[in-house]
Amino acid sequence: MHRFIKAFHTYGLDRRYGAVLVTYADDFVVLCRHDAAEVLDTIRRWMASIGLALNEDKTRVCNARRESFDFLGYTFGPLYSPRTGGRYNGARPSRKAVASIRKHIRRRLWRGNQAPWDDVARDLNRTVRGWSAYFSYGSVTKARHDVALHLYHTVRRFLRRRHKIAGPGYRQFPIQDVFGRLGVRSPESYSHASAHAFT
Repeated sequence: MHRFIKAFHTYGLDRRYGAVLVTYADDFVVLCRHDAAEVLDTIRRWMASIGLALNEDKTRVCNARRESFDFLGYTFGPLYSPRTGGRYNGARPSRKAVASIRKHIRRRLWRGNQAPWDDVARDLNRTVRGWSAYFSYGSVTKARHDVALHLYHTVRRFLRRRHKIAGPGYRQFPIQDVFGRLGVRSPESYSHASAHAFT
């Protein structure tokens, strides 16, 4: 990747195309003011010359003002304000990132988990806190709300099974108890400022 970054600047793609290279480990995005397809062709040739190849399943040219793209767990592109309906460019946790935390929550609340409840809640809180810390940039309100509802319903079903309660368990384990006396932290309880403290 170091050789690629050096070549990017040596050949002046930033000056010629108004291009900005954003990298993390072996992932990267190139933001261009114009002629993005030409930049992509150049990068393909460079990669081939050093014996590397782009992951074509993850590589495409798009108009970021009109289309979305995913990078490092975020979806970047046009968003719509729920308050005004206006469109703006921004970032939000990607669908894959939301699906991933939901999977982690289910994994910690697997049917055969016999750990003491305090340990279960502590493990859940570590998982949710880490996710909320990373996804503390951009438009996170909807994603956090969706994850909070999934967390509550998964915890409620887990406790209903553990205590052998007939029915859905809403009365025995209301949401205010799960996110209160039972010690589970909702992702909505982490502010942007406090979440940054864990990064």
